[in-house]
Amino acid sequence: MKNDKLPLPKIDSRLNSIGIIMDGNGRWAKKRLLPRSAGHVAGAKIIKQVLSDLREMGVHHVTLYAFSTENWKRSKEEVDGLMELFYKYLDEQVLGALRSDKSFGVRIIGDKSGLPERLRRKCIEVEEASGDREFICNVAINYGGRDEILMAANAAFRERGGEITKEDLERHLYTSHSPDPDLIIRTGGENRVSNFLLWQGAYSELHVTSTLWPDFGRADIIKAVEDFYSRQRRYGGVIEE
Repeated sequence: MKNDKLPLPKIDSRLNSIGIIMDGNGRWAKKRLLPRSAGHVAGAKIIKQVLSDLREMGVHHVTLYAFSTENWKRSKEEVDGLMELFYKYLDEQVLGALRSDKSFGVRIIGDKSGLPERLRRKCIEVEEASGDREFICNVAINYGGRDEILMAANAAFRERGGEITKEDLERHLYTSHSPDPDLIIRTGGENRVSNFLLWQGAYSELHVTSTLWPDFGRADIIKAVEDFYSRQRRYGGVIEE
């Protein structure tokens, strides 16, 4: 990872939760005349270091956008390759780390029922190995923000049998175990949220970088954090001078 020796900034409780839209794997591969699958493999390789840096800084919750409900529109070859990559990463990288380090956990958020059976079983195995931990990484697979809100609203309505409240709905979100993201980072330069954490990200600060995800390094993390702390978060109110 580039610039991995740069000192990490100090953060405080204002930056406790971060969402990341990991975009640009395909373009990274295309620039190198490689198949798109090579970009996905390269993108997977940097996740461990990015999470380690964020954890060292004091972030306690990270949500990674790995595969959206819209990504099924891609070629069968690419989708099949991604499902296999997710399985191998969870099996070979995540499970071992969870068993040796009891301070962090992984949750798979999204509609698991739409995943291949083999991958679905592996997701459940990972979550059972996690438990409640100090640092939580949510991995969004077959995730869509609109579908999540609809699912949560229906579940809350069935529970209440009538009119529901904001709190009722939030109890049924995939991320009910994590606070809303203070910051959402999007790599790859596109200026949209792409159906990611639509409810939770209502007041998240957005940071977009043109860096493609496989090239995302410590310098990019530092820039995103500095950008976050340069903002005044008013939540619709006014800060008196």
